[in-house]
Amino acid sequence: MPVLLNADASFSSKQELLDLQDCPLSGDPFLDTPSPVDSQTGSPVGSGSRSLGPDVPIQPHIFTGASSVPGQMHGAETKPHAETPLGLQLISPDSDQLCGWGALTPKAMQVFNTPRWVLFFLSVAAFLQGMIVNGLINTVITSIERRFDLHSYESGLIVSSYDIAACICVVFVSYFGGTGHKPRWLGWGVLIMALGSLVFALPHFTSPPYQVSLPEQTGMCSANRTSPCQDKEGGGLSSYRFVFMLGQFLHGIGATPLYTLGVTYLDENVNSNYAPVYVGIFYAAAVLGPAAGYLLGGYFLSIFTEIHLTTEMTPEDPNWIGAWWIGFLVGGAAALLISFPILGYPRQLPGSQEYASMRVSEAHQLKDGSHTTASDPQFGKSVKDMPRSVLLLLKNPTFVFLCLTVATVATLVAGVSAFGPKFLESQFNLSASKASTLFGYIVVPAGGGGTLLGGYIVKRFNLRCRGIIRFCMICAMTSLAAVFIFLIHCPNVPMAGVTAPYQFGLMGKHFSLDLNLTVDCNANCSCVRELYNPVCGADDMMYYSPCHAGCTSINHTDVSTGKQVYSGCSCVVGNVSWGEEGFALAGKCGNSCYHLPVFLTVFFITITFTFLCQSPTVTAILRCVPDSQRSFALVYFKPLRPIAFGAMIDISCLLWQDQCGEQGSCYLYQNSTMSQYILITAIIYKALGAIFFLVASILYKPPPESPQNSCESTDQGKVSDLPIKDPPEDGVIVKPHARSASLTSEAD
Repeated sequence: MPVLLNADASFSSKQELLDLQDCPLSGDPFLDTPSPVDSQTGSPVGSGSRSLGPDVPIQPHIFTGASSVPGQMHGAETKPHAETPLGLQLISPDSDQLCGWGALTPKAMQVFNTPRWVLFFLSVAAFLQGMIVNGLINTVITSIERRFDLHSYESGLIVSSYDIAACICVVFVSYFGGTGHKPRWLGWGVLIMALGSLVFALPHFTSPPYQVSLPEQTGMCSANRTSPCQDKEGGGLSSYRFVFMLGQFLHGIGATPLYTLGVTYLDENVNSNYAPVYVGIFYAAAVLGPAAGYLLGGYFLSIFTEIHLTTEMTPEDPNWIGAWWIGFLVGGAAALLISFPILGYPRQLPGSQEYASMRVSEAHQLKDGSHTTASDPQFGKSVKDMPRSVLLLLKNPTFVFLCLTVATVATLVAGVSAFGPKFLESQFNLSASKASTLFGYIVVPAGGGGTLLGGYIVKRFNLRCRGIIRFCMICAMTSLAAVFIFLIHCPNVPMAGVTAPYQFGLMGKHFSLDLNLTVDCNANCSCVRELYNPVCGADDMMYYSPCHAGCTSINHTDVSTGKQVYSGCSCVVGNVSWGEEGFALAGKCGNSCYHLPVFLTVFFITITFTFLCQSPTVTAILRCVPDSQRSFALVYFKPLRPIAFGAMIDISCLLWQDQCGEQGSCYLYQNSTMSQYILITAIIYKALGAIFFLVASILYKPPPESPQNSCESTDQGKVSDLPIKDPPEDGVIVKPHARSASLTSEAD
C-alpha cells in the first residue's frame, strides 16, 4: 500500500525524530533486519553513500524536508514520486536545500552541495585570511613604513585596525548570523575581505613612482653630509596611512564571520563524530595561511616595487622597497572568486536535520535550570534576547574557563608568531629572510599537523566533552614543560659602541656604558644615526654602518657572497691577512652558537602540543553550550594582538632606530634578557591555560543520560533492547494530529 509523506511533516522534538528513525521497532515482520548504517556518512573522506541489496529488508524512514531515501545521501539526485521498495513516495524535495543563487539552482551545482565541498571552500577562505592578515602584512609592514614615511606607532595603528573592526562586529555577527542564513553571512564576509585587500594595495597605484638616486659614497666617511631628515617633505605620503587603516578595517569586518559562523555551519551539517575532523582541517588551513604569506611576501619583496622600472639597487640596500602590493592583489582576487560558491550554499545542507536528531546534547547543566531557556526555538531571534543569552553563557563555568584558556593560548601564539622570526634572527644571528624561512618550516608541519592530529584524536577515541578537556589539559602541561627551551640563549655579537667598546687604541678614552657610536676614529665622518647599515670588521667587531667604522671607499665585491668589501676603515684594527688597512664586509658578523638544531627540535614539539588543543577546544566549547548558542559562544575567538607580549620584548632592546629624533623599531636585542622575558611570559600563559582546563573539567556538569538516548551509542553504535511500542499497521509513525495532514493512503 503506497504511502505519501508530506515534506512539511513536523515533530515535537529532535528526540522524537531520533526515536522514529534510529531505533529498531519490534513487532513488524519487515523490521527483523535493520538497514546497515554506513560508517562513512559525513566523513571528509570516503563515498558517504549507502547501498542496499535487492533482497535486504528496509526499515521505514520518516521523510522530512531534510531526510533522504537510502542511497541518496549528500546531494544525490532525489526524484519526485520515486517509489521505494515500501511503496513510500516523496511529494517534493526541499528547494531550500539546493545549492545555487536565488532561483538559479543548476543541476550540475548540486554535486557541490555536500559537507566536504563546504569544508573545502571555507578552508580556502581561512587560508587566504591567514595569508593576507597574519602573513603578508607582518612581512611587508616595514617596507610600507619606508615607502610612505610612516612611524612605528602609525604602522601599529594600521595593524590594530583589524582588531578594532573585529571587536566592533563580532558580537553582532555571531548573534544575528547564528540565527540567520550563515552561508550568506560567510560569503559576504569573504567578499568584504577581498575588497579590503584591493583597498590595501591601492596606495601603490595612486602615489608617485618610487625612485631613489643616491650617490655611491652616501654611507661612507665624509666631511660634508646632509642629514636625511632635512630633505624630508612634511605631510606627504604619510596620509596614505588612512587608506591602509581602511583596508585593514575591511579585513576585520570580512573575517569576523569566518571563525564564528563558519565553524558552527560545519559542525551542525556533519555527523557529530566527524565534526572534530572537519574543524581540525579548517583550522589547519588557517594555520598554513600565515606560512604561505611569509613565503609569498618574502618572494615579492625581492622584486622592486616599480616593476616597470630598472634600478641599480639590490634587496640588501637599505633604501630598497620590494613589490609589497602584489600579494594583496593576488589574495584579494582569490578571495573574490571563493566568495561566490560560498554565497550559493543553502541555510542547511541535505541531511543536516538527520545529524541534528542524532546528536546527543552535552550542554553544561546549570543548577537553577535556566539553561532550558535556550531550548526555545524562538530564543535568540530577537535583539531583546541578547542580554539573556550573554547571561546564560557567563553562568556556564565550563564555557567561561574554556574561553579564558583560548584567550591565553591565542595571545601567546600571536606573540610568538609576531616575534618568533625576530627571536631566531637575534639569538642565532640569522638574516631576516632566513629566520622567517626557518620559522615557516617549523610552523607549517607542527602547527598544521598538530591541528589535524588533535581533531583526529577526538574522533578516533570518540571523546566526550570532559574527555576532550582532559586531553587538552595534558597537551597544555606537555607544552609547558617544553617551553623551558627558552633557557637557551646565545651571546651577542660584539658591536662597537653598543655591546662592546671601540678598540682602546683608536678611542683615546675608555668605553662608557651609555650608547656611544661617535669616537675619535669617526669623529670627522659626520655619521648620522638614521642610516643603519651594519658591517663586520676584519677584527670580528660589528659596526653600526660603514661610516661609523670609518670606511672611505668600496674596495670590491666578494664573489662568493656577493657582499661589498669596504676599505680604509679607520676604526677597524688592521688584519695582517687582509692587509695593512682596515677592511669591513657588508652585513652582520657570524657567531659561534651551535644551539640552533636543539632549539628548533624542542620548539617543534612545543608548537605541536600547543596546536593539538586548538580544534578540540573549539569542539568542547560547541558541546558545552545549548545548540541555539553555538555561534554566539564563539564570540570570544578573536585573539588580541600581543601588546603586553611586545612590551616585554621591547624591554630587552639595546639599540633603537632613530627616525629624525623619534624612536622607531628595535635594531639589536640583549639575547639573554630576551630569552628570560619570553620564558617568563610563556610559563605564565601556559600555566594559566593548564589551570583553566583543569577547572573547566572539574566544574563541568553533563546532562543526565536520558533513556530515550539509549538507542544511540557513541561507542559501538549498538542498539539497546529497550521496549518500544509497536508501530501502526500502515508501517509509518507520525504525530497523531498530523496523520490526516501528512499521510494519504490508497487501496491496493
